[in-house]
Amino acid sequence: MFKKVVIVGVGMIGGSLGLSLIGRSLASTVVGVGRNPEKLRLAVECGAIHEAAENLADAVDGADLVVLAAHVEAIGGLLKEMLPCLSEGTVVTDVSSTKVKIVRFASELMPPGVYFVGGHPMAGSEQWGVKGADPYLFENAYYILTPLPSTPRFACDRVKAMAEGVGARVIEMVPEEHDRAVAALSHLPHLAAVALVRSMASLSDWEKFLPLAAGGFRDSTRIAQSNPLMWRDIFISNSDMLLNMCRVFRQQLELLENAVAAGDGPRILDLLEKAREIRRQVPAKTKGYLPVLYQILISVPDRPGVIGDLFVQLGNAGINIADIEILRVREGVGGSVRIAFTTEDEQDLAVEELRKKGMQVVKG
Repeated sequence: MFKKVVIVGVGMIGGSLGLSLIGRSLASTVVGVGRNPEKLRLAVECGAIHEAAENLADAVDGADLVVLAAHVEAIGGLLKEMLPCLSEGTVVTDVSSTKVKIVRFASELMPPGVYFVGGHPMAGSEQWGVKGADPYLFENAYYILTPLPSTPRFACDRVKAMAEGVGARVIEMVPEEHDRAVAALSHLPHLAAVALVRSMASLSDWEKFLPLAAGGFRDSTRIAQSNPLMWRDIFISNSDMLLNMCRVFRQQLELLENAVAAGDGPRILDLLEKAREIRRQVPAKTKGYLPVLYQILISVPDRPGVIGDLFVQLGNAGINIADIEILRVREGVGGSVRIAFTTEDEQDLAVEELRKKGMQVVKG
């Protein structure tokens, strides 16, 4: 158990960490540091921190763990500001999505007896700020640590204990390997999602088509709803790795474009099948930047009130709906409804309850 944990930046990630640390009794005192008194007040009220502080130097005094949960571009300035005030034995970590620049900068600054361990929880939400904080955000999420060879084992173990304490799965990687991996698996997909949305919006009558946007467009662009300021900083801080992946992406897009232009059916099929096989290897239940949603598909008859009946049945069973979409409706025939839940248990219970009522339900 930690005596004093200081969280610098009590937004969605920092707030979620504080809620989990306090809720699991992992820290005697959790102090939140920020520039906005109103946001700090909200953090105290919602139980994300015990105490609020606007003065960083005073807050970190006597801390055994300091977590930098501010935007990535602010990390360097925060390190410089607080270093003279850190006690010997203090361990500092961060939650930034890029690691090479931060770890290199921190390693050059750390005074004797104070240690930095890069950290990156692979979890997130479309929600911003402490109002979007979730004490279960890190449950079963990967939490990457990027210690240097010179980092003492006890320092790494301290951050590992914090991450595992809030329910995460800890993996250690070298900073360069981490940044290359997230460029391919996280940063490029986000950039592509933004490009997809902007491509659709470039059509002169795009608003007319928007109601037709279904699963493919909605799911592949969901991450474009995330915090623009945060992602601006991520793109800039990992620009070398991201630009390299952009070049690779353009090459792959060109392969598909050329095959389509040539009407080369066998080539198109080959590219699609190879991508399909690789996609099948992606773990289905690993949490990432946005929370996993567990979906079901329901065949519904064409009769008044059928959607309302679904809500009533699930509500009576104590099941909370995270998302709903009407997929296909044909007059006189019926259609399909997609409902999503935040937990697999809710998904299983929903299937059970609806099948009891004679409905055709499959997991989606």
